[in-house]
Amino acid sequence: MPQPSAPRKAPGRPARISREEIIETALRIVTEEGVDRLTMRRLATEIGSTPMALYHHVRNKEELLVLLLDDYAARTLRRPELPARPRERIVVAAAAIHGVLAACPWIVEVLTADDLMSTSALWFVEQIVDGLVECGLPPERAVHGYRAIWYYTAGEIVVRRTAARRRAADERPTYREQVFADLDPGEYPRLAQVADHWASLTAEDTYLDGLRALVDGLLTPR
Repeated sequence: MPQPSAPRKAPGRPARISREEIIETALRIVTEEGVDRLTMRRLATEIGSTPMALYHHVRNKEELLVLLLDDYAARTLRRPELPARPRERIVVAAAAIHGVLAACPWIVEVLTADDLMSTSALWFVEQIVDGLVECGLPPERAVHGYRAIWYYTAGEIVVRRTAARRRAADERPTYREQVFADLDPGEYPRLAQVADHWASLTAEDTYLDGLRALVDGLLTPR
């Protein structure tokens, strides 16, 4: 006589997850592998849950990235003591932004999309724009000035990060180093003059010098 089949077990419910666990896991992914590797499906797999369960905490990847920005800002962003002179306030506020972002370059990748931001960072933007206005720029040009400072700051970090990643992945001379080694002094006299120490010169940290020069240029009457 056939034996009755054993009743099926109901599929187990996904483990309960918290927003803190989501942020922690997402942060690990973007830090180790980059923003492009962060997807809701990948995040759910890492946590041991389902994408649908994640949507109870965050609506989409964009909101998740904003959460990461806010979390990092809350932990690391400290308002520096600002000098009285507006020109120096601009430099100090921009240098503070640079210091925070240089320590966590994946954030630059998010911010350069120019549509996501952490509201905690608005104080720094306010100080830069206000300093430019106090130095004589109309508000519209002050916004353009802030944009130039931001482009310089973000670009400097991205270039340095990319170069460091390239050197870490391959110790062979770069294509530029090979080209510079064979420069014709007759055609490129200045470049040939510094070619043998170009790499060390461009590796120097000159951010503050460049920032001050940029601010001076922005405030020079046209």
